[in-house]
Amino acid sequence: MSKANREPLLHITKRKAMPWQQSWLIRLISIVAALIVCAVITTAATGLDPMSVYGTMLEGAFGTERKIWVLGKETAVLLCIAVAMAPAFRMKFWNLGGEGQVLIGTLISAACMIYLGDKIPSGLLILLMVVASVVVGAIWAGIPAFFKAKWNTNETLFTLMMNYVAIQLVAYYIIIWESPKGSGKVGIINQSTNAGWLPSLGSYQYLLNILIVALVTILMFVYLKYSKHGYEISVVGESQRTARYVGIKVDRVIIRTLLVSGGICGLCGFLMVAGTDHTITTTLAGGRGFLGVLVAWLAQFNPLAMVLVSLLLCVLSRGAGEISTIYGLNQSFGDILTGIILFFIIGSEFFINYKIHLRGGARKKGGSN
Repeated sequence: MSKANREPLLHITKRKAMPWQQSWLIRLISIVAALIVCAVITTAATGLDPMSVYGTMLEGAFGTERKIWVLGKETAVLLCIAVAMAPAFRMKFWNLGGEGQVLIGTLISAACMIYLGDKIPSGLLILLMVVASVVVGAIWAGIPAFFKAKWNTNETLFTLMMNYVAIQLVAYYIIIWESPKGSGKVGIINQSTNAGWLPSLGSYQYLLNILIVALVTILMFVYLKYSKHGYEISVVGESQRTARYVGIKVDRVIIRTLLVSGGICGLCGFLMVAGTDHTITTTLAGGRGFLGVLVAWLAQFNPLAMVLVSLLLCVLSRGAGEISTIYGLNQSFGDILTGIILFFIIGSEFFINYKIHLRGGARKKGGSN
């Protein structure tokens, strides 16, 4: 058999850096392709007009002023967690502990509200809650970072296990704080006094949350792109050996970066307790600690791009619930459509990072030079 016959039909090579306009065009094309596939599946499985289904999904996200504010609230929470994940993942520290870091922030915020709500002014209480949540979230992330820096432990497993510790801590204190006794839940904290609740700006209940997360997002973008710390994070992520060679203290960078990451997750926990839910449960984070990883990765760890990705995922989530309600479909059908769209978006990253060559393509190109 000749060498030509043994040549594969196609081979894959790594692309050079693609212009951002072209990469986002590929992502846009993937979304359009996903919508076409979803339309075919919708028609085949339910007989419904796919355009009506898509319209209902948009109605579920943007149909009323209240729905828009709820969408903004959910987007802000997911975005905050994704922004927290960005520095750790850019450094190639695989922090899967966002869920636990958020929950530990909710726990300390709830504790402050319960034990200090009637003892200190609300403004001072809120300030104390912010500081406590950020510090405890930073410590929770700093523990696996310390072990990684000193003994090179597996950060993926370590941070993942820390989630379960946080969940059990929250479950333990829910039993202590449950109201009424025997209900297994805390209920709305300080409902009569609103002590520790973030104030509304005018008639907009979630606006302060959104503004805080927007500020954190901008600061993180500047931190990663223009600060010395951001440069050190990038160098450590590329090669720890190179970072040590140029004089960067890698251990210090790892610990410092995870303190920042965990602190922002703790802040997110504070925003959930003080700004939106005013209670605490073991499911308060709702899996967004893991979904934030997907957002950060799809946005290539760019905090500004995470705004669009977070918004897209929240629109899909709200829309899936709406079509289940309006058309009487199983919730799983909406999740199927969401999964298909995410599959296409994730798949588009392959074509952004790699190039497919057909058999003989490289040889013909070389012969023409």
